[in-house]
Amino acid sequence: MNKFERHGRQPADQDTLTDEISGELSHITTEVIDVSDAPPIAPRAPLTQDEVRTILISLMLTMFLAALDQTIVATALPTIGRQFQDVSSLSWVITAYLLASTAVAPVFGTLSDIYGRRAMIIAALSLFIAGSILCALAPNMPILILARGLQGLGGGGIMPVVQTVISDVVSPRERGQYQAYFSGVWVAAGISGPIVGGVFAEHLHWSMIFWINVPLALAALALLLPKMGKIPVFHRRRKVDWLGGVLLMASAVVFMLVLTWGGNRYPWLSPAIIAMLGASVALAFSFVWHARKADEPFLPLQLLGGSVVPYAMAAGGCALGAITGLTVSLPLYYEAVYHLSASEAGLALIPLAAISTCGAAIAGRTMARARHYKRVAIAGTSIAAISGCALALTTLPLWGLLVLLSVFALGLGTTFPVSVVSLQNSVARPQIGTVTGAMNFFRSLMSSFTVAAFTAILLMVLGADASIVGEHHGAASSIPAANMITAFRYVFGAAAILMAGATLCMILMEERPLAGPGVAPPAEMAE
Repeated sequence: MNKFERHGRQPADQDTLTDEISGELSHITTEVIDVSDAPPIAPRAPLTQDEVRTILISLMLTMFLAALDQTIVATALPTIGRQFQDVSSLSWVITAYLLASTAVAPVFGTLSDIYGRRAMIIAALSLFIAGSILCALAPNMPILILARGLQGLGGGGIMPVVQTVISDVVSPRERGQYQAYFSGVWVAAGISGPIVGGVFAEHLHWSMIFWINVPLALAALALLLPKMGKIPVFHRRRKVDWLGGVLLMASAVVFMLVLTWGGNRYPWLSPAIIAMLGASVALAFSFVWHARKADEPFLPLQLLGGSVVPYAMAAGGCALGAITGLTVSLPLYYEAVYHLSASEAGLALIPLAAISTCGAAIAGRTMARARHYKRVAIAGTSIAAISGCALALTTLPLWGLLVLLSVFALGLGTTFPVSVVSLQNSVARPQIGTVTGAMNFFRSLMSSFTVAAFTAILLMVLGADASIVGEHHGAASSIPAANMITAFRYVFGAAAILMAGATLCMILMEERPLAGPGVAPPAEMAE
């Protein structure tokens, strides 16, 4: 018998502890455990279909706002310039938004992994609303440009946070179908933006293009916030590497300025452009050096490696760059070759934008059912590359061009859901926001680079006629059709090369199994 065993058969509550045992028990450290932060024993019920639908509708409305403000201002610029009597600074009304939104995309993505999606979506929409109000009340051009930059900070934060919330709500296998809906939001914003902006500027007042954002943003918050409490929480609090974030943003801003000013304000080989490019490279190397030294870097470099993330990001960047570059360049082609008016040229862009959504929907449905889901993207990007080659090698009537562009867009659209879902499916839950922000950042840079590259191609080939490139409102008809056809052979060829690159990336990307409903690990719920 050891010293802790009972000595008799009497009830335990009547036993008396010996002095030896009492002395040893008195030395045991006592600790009060606070269980207020402990997760509930029984997890909350999962989101119902109605709740998921409400969340997704509010997210689509939120994304529509950010997408709309990239296009709605364009048609109102002449009216704004006349009122402020400042035409030379008009381009900065768009450039300020693009610079800010591109620079902060990785910042909001990373911060959503640290502080949570709810805080970041509120911050992004608050900045967007504040920027919209300041734009509407701007008394002069400098204030309007600064307000557009503030609005861009919010708009750039909306994109990665919305895509991250989708990953929290919908399983990877189902997520591809919803990505098609969000592609449709981009199409709707791209088509309706210039129309709505023109109507407001002509019949109401240009400030209405900013006032309209306020009730829409508040409606999105009213729909989303009551449901955020049920969305699973995957973020992890850690120290924020502000220096790394500043280095990354600074490098992006300088590089975007190079792409914006190169060939327009300054020649590509001018000392100013070369110096800015060198500064951008130096800042990028500083960011990489700091990320390697930091304990918890702003954007972990190892997160961008592996057999999925770099290929998914490159494929999506090539596809978005191709469709953005063609969307910007094609109106010039329509006006010079087919003698369409500016409004007719805008309508002729609809197949390129709308049909890509059909490709995204096909890929999304395939991902929900097929085991080898990336095959649809490989086939789609291959078809787009072949269509791009056909566009470069043949001269077609307008209807034939639109048909071939529709085939190109259908194949291109398959890239987006496969690349986004594969990328998010390949990283740990607490890193989805970070990698989604990095993806949006890279795509924005790729789109800007492609637009600059396509413009540079046109400038080189057109030669003496190049002065109206970028200002082709009615003046494009003065370019000989044969010259424009020759120039666009290289543009279509470049688009084909981009899609061939997307195909290669999809082939090289590892195809990991997608988690379906109920497969994801249990998660702590938001309070």
